[in-house]
Amino acid sequence: MRSARRLRWTHALVAVGLMLLLSGCAGDRLGPLEPATQQGDRMGSLWNVFVWVAAFVGILVWGLIGWSMLRYRKRREQEGLPPQFRYNTAIEIAYTAIPIVIVAVLFFLTKGVIHDVDSLSPNPDLVVEVTGFQWSWQFTYPEQGIVITGTPDEQPVMVLPVGETIRFELTSRDVIHSFFLPDFLEKRDVFPGMVEKVDVVVNEEGTYQGRCAEFCGTFHDRMLFQVRAVSPEEFDAWVQEETK
Repeated sequence: MRSARRLRWTHALVAVGLMLLLSGCAGDRLGPLEPATQQGDRMGSLWNVFVWVAAFVGILVWGLIGWSMLRYRKRREQEGLPPQFRYNTAIEIAYTAIPIVIVAVLFFLTKGVIHDVDSLSPNPDLVVEVTGFQWSWQFTYPEQGIVITGTPDEQPVMVLPVGETIRFELTSRDVIHSFFLPDFLEKRDVFPGMVEKVDVVVNEEGTYQGRCAEFCGTFHDRMLFQVRAVSPEEFDAWVQEETK
């Protein structure tokens, strides 16, 4: 009878753990978005690793807690305290060494992804100068001679070719802003007098919404913009149309 009850409790704990884990799944990722860039894919993969490690540790800890509660609970025929142990050298070494190993592995994985995401190509295919100002954005294509300036009432649209390396050169005209593209998993603060460079390669055609993610004044919530990713041929046609 007791073995059957323990088995039912074990099954219940495993089921709850699996439901909590699977409730965060979206498609083949354990997150809310499908990254639209190669750099985003790298960060999304790292996110998956962290989620699986956290799920494993959480299920293990809660499983051990549940098992201990059931295995060592006080029974009616017992009197006084159960047997007491001052230490267990093997267990103490294990629960010290295992977390250190996990943290070290995650640290080096994170370091590698950050290096890949922040690395710059020696010859990007396209350069776009992004300037934040109160309260909109300006996108300048220096090689094509195109300037797109938005207003709080009209979102500027940045057109990009897919499959090519795009260099963003980010700066601000007045206060600190934040260039945020959720679908790219890209968020960079932009500072007056400083230029930050970041490379991205867009994977899929589509329209992606961006915004300022740093409170910058009265109309901060209207600092919106869009990115329209198109084929290289369509991008060339757009450039010809804009430069007529």
